[in-house]
Parts: sequence; structure tokens; C-alpha cells
Amino acid sequence: MSKLFPQQCQVVVIGGGIIGCSTAYHLAKNGITDVVVIEKGKLTSGSTWHAAGLIGQLRSDANITQLLRYSVQLYDTLEQETGLATGWRGNGSLRLACNKDRRIEIQRQIATAKSFGLEINILTPSEVADLCPGIYVGDLDCGVFVPGDGTANPADLTQSLAKGARSRGVRIFEDTAVTSFRIEGDRIAGVVTEQGAIACESAVICAGIWSRAIGRMAGANIPVHPAHHHYVVTDRIEGLSQDMPSIRDPDRLTYFKEEVGGLVAGGYEFNPIAYQGMPSRQDPDFRLFPGEVDHLEPLFAGMMERFPGMQSTGIKQWFNGLESFTEDTSFILGETPEVQGLFTGCGFNSMGIASGGGAGMALAHWVEHGEPPFDLFGVDIRRFSALHRSDRNVRARALEGQAHHYAMHWPGFEFEANRPLRRSAIYDRLSAMGACFGGKSGWERPNWFAPEGVEAVDVGTFGRPNWFEHVGNEHRGCREKAALFDQSSFVKLLVTGPDAERVLQRICAGNVGKPTGRLTYTQMLNSRGGVECDLTVTRLSENEFYIVTGTAMGIHDSSHIQRSLQSREVVQIVDLTSAYGVLGLMGPKAREILQPLAEEDLGNEHFPFAHARQVMIAGCPVLAMRLTFTGELGWELHVPTEYMLTVFDALQESGRPHGMVNAGYRAINSLRLEKGYLIWGADIGPDYTPLEAGVGFAVSFKKPFEFTGKRSLLEQKDSVLTKKLAAFTVKADNVTLIGRETIYRNGEVAGWLSSGGYGYTLECGVGMGYVRNPDGVTDDYLIQGEYELDVAGDLVPATIHLQGLYDPDNSKIRA
Repeated sequence: MSKLFPQQCQVVVIGGGIIGCSTAYHLAKNGITDVVVIEKGKLTSGSTWHAAGLIGQLRSDANITQLLRYSVQLYDTLEQETGLATGWRGNGSLRLACNKDRRIEIQRQIATAKSFGLEINILTPSEVADLCPGIYVGDLDCGVFVPGDGTANPADLTQSLAKGARSRGVRIFEDTAVTSFRIEGDRIAGVVTEQGAIACESAVICAGIWSRAIGRMAGANIPVHPAHHHYVVTDRIEGLSQDMPSIRDPDRLTYFKEEVGGLVAGGYEFNPIAYQGMPSRQDPDFRLFPGEVDHLEPLFAGMMERFPGMQSTGIKQWFNGLESFTEDTSFILGETPEVQGLFTGCGFNSMGIASGGGAGMALAHWVEHGEPPFDLFGVDIRRFSALHRSDRNVRARALEGQAHHYAMHWPGFEFEANRPLRRSAIYDRLSAMGACFGGKSGWERPNWFAPEGVEAVDVGTFGRPNWFEHVGNEHRGCREKAALFDQSSFVKLLVTGPDAERVLQRICAGNVGKPTGRLTYTQMLNSRGGVECDLTVTRLSENEFYIVTGTAMGIHDSSHIQRSLQSREVVQIVDLTSAYGVLGLMGPKAREILQPLAEEDLGNEHFPFAHARQVMIAGCPVLAMRLTFTGELGWELHVPTEYMLTVFDALQESGRPHGMVNAGYRAINSLRLEKGYLIWGADIGPDYTPLEAGVGFAVSFKKPFEFTGKRSLLEQKDSVLTKKLAAFTVKADNVTLIGRETIYRNGEVAGWLSSGGYGYTLECGVGMGYVRNPDGVTDDYLIQGEYELDVAGDLVPATIHLQGLYDPDNSKIRA
């Protein structure tokens, strides 16, 4: 071991690219200076050095946009702080649209950007030509200019961050590869390298394409896959402006930036090339591969059409390097669920330079405080599940994500790679009945059912979709008679042990200490009172609690509970998702359909709302839970997997005389919007408290337990809220709400829709969103405003509502 190599430190950062150096920089800036960065080669020698360096801020998520805006702010001042050039140029960015659909996509992005406070302008083709000499605009519909965007030199930017980290005490060791980890219990204890072992409290894997292999050394699953990404640097092209903004031309799958009088020109093809095998620490530094001329020929044709000057110039340099990609095109941050104290930042899908400043800031905060600075579930590693341990799955799905980079982002778009994978026991039955499936966390879930003669396929559109009428029939079937939903993908967790009640009472805002057979809708909060988990808890016995949560929330919610355990508390968390299917029977005829199959009384007096019973149904043992997410009388039937076909077939037979329909998740969405029920990750999440979301009724301030977040809620209770969730309706027939539409109050931006859709009972568009005002939001303030929604550039009058629009007194669900 080198005498200079440390034997211990507070935090080890693995990887010397932009993410690792940014994380170390921000840790030190926050006062955590006992940090060691280890890099297997030289700083920037992975994918950082060959990145194109385009930096854009616009995303559909407010908090990811906030991260990217932070990056721009940091890069704008970093050179002045460190004295090292970064190559930062705040020359803006331009996104082109060549057809009506792309224009609508862009107009929706503009509406989103305005609600987030990002300056953005739509340009005519002639204005694009003025801004970018040498560009062809004959096929353009419009362009969108973001003046705050820019470009940078990735290697210089990273070296500047490294210098800023070193100046605050961070130690950086190059030519030092990780060989293993030391784990004590389920917590990181040290990192073993070729130069020796370092004991540490936390470690952060920021190793790009090597992150998956390094994570496996510690038993952590990091679902990224390396693939080839190509761009070229041309010789000088006469007439180009040095002040030209970076350009994204998604209809041609290409992008550009000016560099030394020529162009950096690259793209995202629909058939990307996967790297075969797994990267290793023996890979050479600053690695490039031969150019794939034939593979990229279609992209080159589009490039030369957009910039005709490329036809008569040469290629100075070809870059074919590896970058890490994820299945959903979002990067990965956060603490790994398998190992406490082990964090990661990787999978940036060719957006690492744009994201680097903000991602490093967020990771540093996460390491220091044990939670992100704001809601980052869209990039949280806990959004993945067991299927992502498969290299086969990750490779296929990541390649599809990469290919989708410049594809049209239709509302409700579904990825297809490696499907079907997870199927409920009745999948074949549903498929034969015309189900059009969507995918979530690997599950096949019926989105809607196509009647005979209709193809069960989604057709992309920004208007009314091809399934609109069919979902309406399912919706009305549930409201008027009954509907049966396959909700088997719900995550089911059994929390058991002598300390189970104590733990759940401490981390749940609601009172779950009810008698056996009682069901509680509750949230688990963070220290700020924000909602970390939104779920139901059913008490099965003195020491057994059955938790039901969303399809994609298994790792996230179980990890949250596990991390909340204190020393010597005896609690087991068992995932029962695969053991039970779930059939949701909802509608005014639900009791008439279910009672003939049940071997006990389902009447309201014997089986009231918010209760659960073990009931024999069609001769099968079923945990029947009386609750609803549609606003109608109904039961969730949790059926052991081996009995699912029997119960499903019996319900079909019993429901047929009553007009029962089979229905999917799109009907659930329209039903719950009318009722005002919330979805975690959209209408409710870590940045929103139950009081702001209008579910304060689920909080038990009087229970004899000090639950996490209670103090913050009490403080908020005694003050005026600055944001509050409300419902909105739009009567215009030609308007389609999908969420993220900007809310205007009295002509001023006041927020954005968290959810949107159509209410078939109300016969109008329905959305939910938070109205914001730093000076306070009261019911009077909400009611006294006049509202409009920005829908793809058109301001549409909207009516605000402060309670659920359908059955506000809940008489139907308690029938």
C-alpha cells in the first residue's frame, strides 16, 4: 500500500468523470471534506471525455428541470471560482419541428417550461435561419429557443470541478481500481482497491458504464447497459456563426453544435448498437471504436440536408464511444436498496454533462442527509425491481430506451422490449377477451379492452386516442353496473414481528393500531412532512400487517420501511406480490355479483367499508378488502395465485346477467380523477404534505405515537399553505388533458396539472394540480380566481373545484 494512500475516510467516490467529480465537489462545498475519489484510469477517461457537451434544461419533470438549471448556474460561475477554463458558452439551444405533431409536442413542452419558470421562445423558420447561418429551414414548421442553455468542454469542466474539490480538501487517486467492498450487516464499511482498503461511512458509485459491474461486487443491482454512441467533428464550414445555439433535430434523429468553425454532428438511431459483454477495469483509458459508416448513413443524409455545407466538407474526427443507458431514458441516483450507505449516480443516457452539476449536488445532499433535496423518484434507483438483475432484460430495454431518445413522445406511450415478462394468472383469459396491455415494473396490465372487430393496439396521437370510446364504455359500465379489474400487479407486503405495530405507528401518519380486520389508508412521511409512501395497511392479527401499494413501489416502499427500523426492533418484511392475484370488483351491482359466490354475509352491517375479511369465494380462500379507487361500492379480492382462474371464471359467470364489464387501468384513471383520488408520484409525493394534498383526514395527530413528519405538519397546520391541490374541469370538446398543462390564475402562471384525463360521467376534461402562491393559498383565494389551462399553446377556460367531483359525500362507496 502506498504511504500516501488513505486507510479511512468519511466518503469514497468511485469514478473520476463529471458525476464523480461533481459529487466530491459538492460534498466538500457542504463541509464534508474527508472525501477520497478513486479512478481506475485518468480523470475523464471514461465516457466524459468523448461527450458532445450539449447542455439543455427542459424536461417534463419540474425537479429534473431544477437539477439541470442548477447545472447551468454552476457552469456559468465555475471558471471564475477555480481559474480553470470550462468551455462554457451560454449560447442557448434550439429544437426543431418539421410537422404538426412535433409542433404540438414542442408546444406542450413550452407550456410545461413556463409553469417551471424557464424562459423559452417559439421561432418561425426565418427566425431560425437568422439565428443559425448555413441551416436549411425549408421543411421546418417552427423551432423552440431556450436562451439559458449552452455548451461546454466536458473534460475541462470536469477538471475544473476536480480542482474545486481538491481546494477544499478532497483527495483524488488515479490509476486505482476497485476490487471489492467490505459490508458489515447490510451496511457499507469499506472499499477495497488495488492500492489497499479504505474504511468509510459511505461510498458513491459514479463509474458510468462500469457501474453495474462495480455494484455487483457489493451485491447491489444497478440496471445500466453500455451502448455505442456516435458523432463526428467536421472540418471548417464557411458561414457558420460561433454564437450559433446547439441544435436538436429530432425528426432527423440528429443534433449539432458549432466547434472551431465546423460542426459537432451526432444522433440517436432507431437501431443502436449494444456493447457485447460487460466492461471491466482492464478496459483502456480514453477508448474509442472504429466508425460505423454504413450504420450511420441514414443519419448522415439527414445531417447534410439540414446543413448543406456538410456535403462539401471533410470529417476531422469520428467519435464512437460507449455510454450507459437505462430503459426509461432517465438516469439513476440514490442509495442502493441492498446496501445502506452505498449510493450511485450513473446511467445518464448521453446527458451526463447537462445533468452533472445538479446530479452531484443532489447526491451530496443525499449522502449527508439520508434523503434527496426534493422529490427525485423519477431517477431514484428504487424505481427498479428484481427483473433488472437480468442482463438480458436490461440490455434489451436499455437499447429500446436509447432508440426512443428522439422518437415522438406520445401520451401513454408503452415500451415493448422483452415483453411480456410478468403476467398474472389470468393473462391468457384477458388477452382472449381483447385486452390491450401496458407495461409497468415488468407487469402486463390491461389498459383497455377492444371489442370484437377492433384491434387491441394503441395509436399515438395528441388528440383523442383510438381507445377513447372503449374506455368510456368501461367507465360507464363501472358507474352504472359493475366492472372487474385485474390489479394483480399491486405490491403486497407482509410486515410482521413483535415490533411491527410500534414501527408502523412511528412511520405512518395514520393510526394503524386498529382491531384485526380493519383497513387504514395512510401515508409515510419524511422529516419535512412530505409523502414518501401512500398505501393501505390492513391488520391481520396482533403482529401481522398487510400493506398494499403501487405496482412500481415494491423496492421503494419496502426499503423505506427497512431503513426506518431502529436497533433491536424485530420486524420482518416479506414481499407477497407473486403469492396473490388481485381482482377489483367495483360498481353498484358489485354486492349482487359477489354475494352468491361468498360463504358469508357481505351486507353493509356485517362487512362495512374499510374492513377486511377472509372469505370463501367460489370455494376459494380470499382476503376480501372493502375499499375502492373508483368511487363505487366494491371489493379488492386478494386471491392466492393458484385459485385466480377459478375465482375469475366464477365472477365472469355471476357478473354476466348483471351487465358486468371487464375494464382496464385507463378506466381506473378516469374514474379516480372524477372522484379526486390521488396517485403517488403525480398528485402526491415527497414535496407535498397531506395537508397540501387535501388528505389531512388520513393523518392522526392524536394517536399516542410521535410519527415522522408530525412536527412539520403541526407547524404547517398553524400557518397558511403556499400551495394546495385542486380539481379543474374543461368543457371544450376538442381539448385533451394529459397532465403538465400550465395553470393560469387571473392571467398569471400559478402551477401545473399533476394529472389529466377525461371524465366520462361528467362529460368533460378533468385534471388535478397545485395552485401556488408564496403569499398563501386559502380556499377563498382559490375560489376567487379565474382559471385557464395552457394546452399545447392554447389558453382554455377552466373551472376550479375544491372537492371530489363525483359523489362528494361518499354515499356510494358506503352503500
